Amino acid sequence: MGKRVYIVRLSSEERVDLQRLVKTGKVAAFKRQRAQILLNVDQSQDGPALKNTEVAGMLDISIKTVERACQRLVKEGLPEALERLPRQSLPRKMDGDKEAQLIAICCSDAPEGTHRWTLRLLASRFVELGYVENISPETVRQVLKKRDQTLAT
Repeated sequence: MGKRVYIVRLSSEERVDLQRLVKTGKVAAFKRQRAQILLNVDQSQDGPALKNTEVAGMLDISIKTVERACQRLVKEGLPEALERLPRQSLPRKMDGDKEAQLIAICCSDAPEGTHRWTLRLLASRFVELGYVENISPETVRQVLKKRDQTLAT
């Protein structure tokens, strides 16, 4: 099955609203960009009916961005097509107790054969002790940086 194509047909009222939005300087850049996308792909008699690839090249954005804007307009309506989707955040791996455990490990003696703890060593020891299934050295760095900033204030 091929890719689904969403046909944008704006009413004259919608075109006027989008044109006004593009011309005013008091709107977020992402909103202006979506308005420009929709105005340019408009298949109604007033629209230029440009192809997604043409609009992407003209606005220096990805074709996927153009496709998503069209899809949201067709499926959800104009107001939603102009807004950003809420970001989906992953659950935190580290709560206060786990951060305290990590700091306790950091304050303990370094493993034999090493002079000091590295982020990688701290991450692997934290996993070995069963506090988490996995953790990246970057997460360890962020926890320690946060602690360092707390102590500095």
